[in-house]
Order: sequence, then C-alpha cells, then structure tokens
Amino acid sequence: MNVTRQEVNAETALLTVQVSPADYQGKVTVSLDKYRKQAKIPGFRPGKVPMALVQKQYGKAVLAEEMNKLVSDALYAYVQENKLEILGNPIPKDGTDVKGDFDNPGDFEFVYEIGYSPAIDLKLSSKSKYDYVKVKIDDKLIDQQIDDLRRRYGKMSSAEEVNDTDMILAQFVELNEDGSVKEGGIMHSSTTSMEFVEDKKVKKSLAGKKVGDKVTVSATAITRGDSDKAAMLGIKPEELANHSDSYQMTVNDIKRMELAELNQDLFDKLFGPGAVSSEIELRERIANDLIQMFSNDSDRLLTREVYRDLVENTPVSLPNDFLKRWIQLSNEKQVTIEQIEADYDSYAKDLKWQLIQGHIFKANDIKLDNAEVIQFTKGLIANQYAQYGIPAPEDAELTKQAAGALQNRDEANRIYDMLAEAKLTEYFKNTVKLNSKEVSYDEFVEMASK
Repeated sequence: MNVTRQEVNAETALLTVQVSPADYQGKVTVSLDKYRKQAKIPGFRPGKVPMALVQKQYGKAVLAEEMNKLVSDALYAYVQENKLEILGNPIPKDGTDVKGDFDNPGDFEFVYEIGYSPAIDLKLSSKSKYDYVKVKIDDKLIDQQIDDLRRRYGKMSSAEEVNDTDMILAQFVELNEDGSVKEGGIMHSSTTSMEFVEDKKVKKSLAGKKVGDKVTVSATAITRGDSDKAAMLGIKPEELANHSDSYQMTVNDIKRMELAELNQDLFDKLFGPGAVSSEIELRERIANDLIQMFSNDSDRLLTREVYRDLVENTPVSLPNDFLKRWIQLSNEKQVTIEQIEADYDSYAKDLKWQLIQGHIFKANDIKLDNAEVIQFTKGLIANQYAQYGIPAPEDAELTKQAAGALQNRDEANRIYDMLAEAKLTEYFKNTVKLNSKEVSYDEFVEMASK
C-alpha cells in the first residue's frame, strides 16, 4: 500500500492511496471465514457452507468494509508520520471516482482531500493595550447594597397609603373600551409592585391610594412583560390577545417592606458572629466584597475584548471550500451547501478563535491537567455551597463530588471551557498592557450586557 501527496495550494492537498490485492486479500479471507462459520443458510449445517457461496453473498460487502478500514488507517498513519496539521479529516476528492472494480477486485486507487491548519502569527505583547474596566465602588453603590441587604432581612407590614416601593394587593376587573365592566371578562385578585411601574404618570396616579380606592390602569403599564402580566391576571400568556389591557383596580391591601435595622443582629446574620461590629466595618466589608465580585466580571470583559480584537485582526487563511464540504459530509443529518453557506461565517469565526486559542496554549505551554481540573471543579462546588450559606463539605467529599460532576460529558465540557478561559485571562493579564478604567455600576452593566 502506498500513499502519495500532491499539494494543491497553501491550504489544501490531495492524498492518493494505492491498494494492491496483497494488502487486502488476507484480511478479506479471514473475515469471510468468520461469516462462513456464523452463516445460517438453509440446506447447510453451521460452519459447512461452501466458501464460494459465502463469497458470492458477502464478498463485495466484506471487501468494501476491509478496504475502508485499510484506507482510513493508511491516511491516519500518513498524517501522523508526516506530522501534518490538518483541519477535520481527509474527505474523498469531489468529482473523483475510485479506480478499481469491486466485482473483479485487483488494484485500487483512492483520492482524498485534506485541509491544512493555518499558521497563526499572533500580534500580542506588552505593547498591546487594552482597557481593564472596573466598577467604581462609591458611597452610592455601597448604600444600594446595604439597602438590598436590609430589605432581604426586613419584614412586610401593611401601610395606609401607596408609596413608590410598595406592593399592592388588588382585584383586577376587565373593562370595555368605554370603561364599563366587560361581561364574562377577567376578575382576578393578585399583586403588583410599584417598583415595576416605569411610566411616571401611572406611578403618580397610584401613589397615595388607600385600601378600597379604585383606579383604572393599563395591565401593561404595571407589569414587566407578557409572562408577568399574564400571571397577574391569572391567565396564560397566549390568552392575552383575547383580553383587554384596561382594568379596574381595587386596592385591597398595601404591603410595605420595613428594612432590617443596622445592628449587631443583622451583621451576625450576614457575616457570622463578630465578623462585623459597626456600620463603618460593614461598609468596608461590602466594598471589599464588591471589588472581589466585580473583578471576575472585569476579567470577562477583558477576555471578551481581546477575543474580539484577535479574531478581527489576526490573519487566518482557512480552506473554506474544503471546510464546507467537510461539514456537509461529516454532519449526522443531511444538510445542503446553501444551509452551510448561511451559517458558515459564524462557524469560521468560532474555528478561527479555536485556532488562535490553541496557538496560545501551545506556544506558552498552557495545559489543563487532570489534577488541576479536579481542583478547579472543587472550587466551583464550594462556591455553590457558599451561595446558599452552607459550609462546604470536607475535602474528600468535595473531591468525590468533583469527580462525579466530571463524569457528565456536558458538565465536564463546561468546566474545561471555564478553566481554559480562566487560563487565557491570566495569560492576557500577564502579557498585555492594561489601562485601568473606572466606570459607574450602570455603565458597567451596560457594557457587560452587550
């Protein structure tokens, strides 16, 4: 068996595999002998079927199967021995027939196409400059966090008048366009929150209302989206189109959140006994926690910006025609070239990033070894416990849970991707020049959501 290579261009090449009878006859004979021993043909005892009959019935299929194995092994060995860096797998050359006759087997010749993995010239160094965006931890943001914590540990009580943050318990009655009660319409008791109301006129019309007061409202104006509106009215979202948006709202009760007092009891609930003992220490603790929390988001923004820059500005020459055919041939479901063309830009962009990332890992000897993956997974699990205020289990149990999580392929892929991104971020932070930039919390959220 002989494999030769012909360069087509810088991106692709042809591999020609020549197979002679000496390469396949012995394997075909062994396979046919197995069929002969297992074949159940009327008139013959098991294992006594004449080889000529077995050859006639199974010979062509067995030859094709063995030939496919031989050619695949030969292609793989050639790529490995010649240290070719290719994309995907070799695919049969388009428009080229196999030379050889499976009905009268002799010499065969198969032609396959390969696509080379492009060389990556990465322009990333200490001269590369990127913004490292941080949230400005000011008194306003700390005050908001303290209010949220006090609200979380506060208690609800009834109020006399509606204010800007109250929850209103009310009866909603559907109205006609002329303001009359709709016969057979919705009549449902539910709740709405003043914090959901963004329209200033609507908010003003509800402020100061007392128990028993009636007011006509737009269901859309006092809810957040169709799902929330349907839940308030006691119907399914798909039923909204069959109902009016105008309702008579009768206030049944007004609930107000009384914020928890800033005292030692609250401090102990938040951080454990004695960890914080004054409002000054509380503010310092919250500031430090916010810095730590937002640092991960700042890292993600940096990585996203470097990723965008590298994908847009790193020249990568892909064998596009080859890749489109390879996608079509390797796809489990039948897809047309038109379907591939429609999604190809996105695919090529993802592949380009994978190649850039692979180049960074290889050039800088960055690896994901098993012990590190286990340790990283243990950290993720411990953080999950912390989010629910539960102490993490002992190290042995954490290790067991981490190993269990990695048994799930999807979960393992997710964890490997997270660790790979963490290593990339670390590499970027140690390689490029960072321009520290502080922005407000709202600006940061807007940047992160893009």
